[in-house]
Amino acid sequence: MEFYGDLQSGNCMKVKLTADLLQVPYTWIPVDIMNGGSRTPEFLRLNPHGQVPVVRLEDGETLAQSNAIIAWLARGSGLLPDDPVRQAKVLEWLFWEQYSHEPYVAVCRFHMHYEGKPKEMRDPVRVERGEAALDAMESHLSTASWMAGDGFTIADIALYAYTHLADEGGFDLDPRPSIRQWINACRNALGNGHMDPSGS
Repeated sequence: MEFYGDLQSGNCMKVKLTADLLQVPYTWIPVDIMNGGSRTPEFLRLNPHGQVPVVRLEDGETLAQSNAIIAWLARGSGLLPDDPVRQAKVLEWLFWEQYSHEPYVAVCRFHMHYEGKPKEMRDPVRVERGEAALDAMESHLSTASWMAGDGFTIADIALYAYTHLADEGGFDLDPRPSIRQWINACRNALGNGHMDPSGS
């Protein structure tokens, strides 16, 4: 199995964290998104949308979209419960992450971390909605240990990826103790094997 991606990307990080936790064997193939690596004819044959991550399975089938990939990886494991309602709650958070969290927290981080823009140049709408997403997580985690149900799941991995790097997008987690506690719990659940932003 081959994974194509940029290890500085939170969406790619989700896939690597999930595969490593489940001890899934794979080869990681770096894609330099800032220098057109996801726009080459070769890459566009893997994913016509020109986005990372992409997984190429042993039979040549490809999968894109980080949350779809981690859901596929997690099938049959405790990271994606078999119970239909619990599984739906995990998916609920995966969809929320891509609609209400990633477009704001991750994009602000992209502008600052990848493009080197100062905090003051962030889009005010993205900042407002990113703060709202983090506030929603803080509220939820103030009464729950995990994002979905009573155990660590891919919902936590999906939200951990960009949340623990939120400061790189200009967001302050200091006033959000429940998120900070959850981040530490995620690190423990991942066996402290999570990647730092440099991909090391």
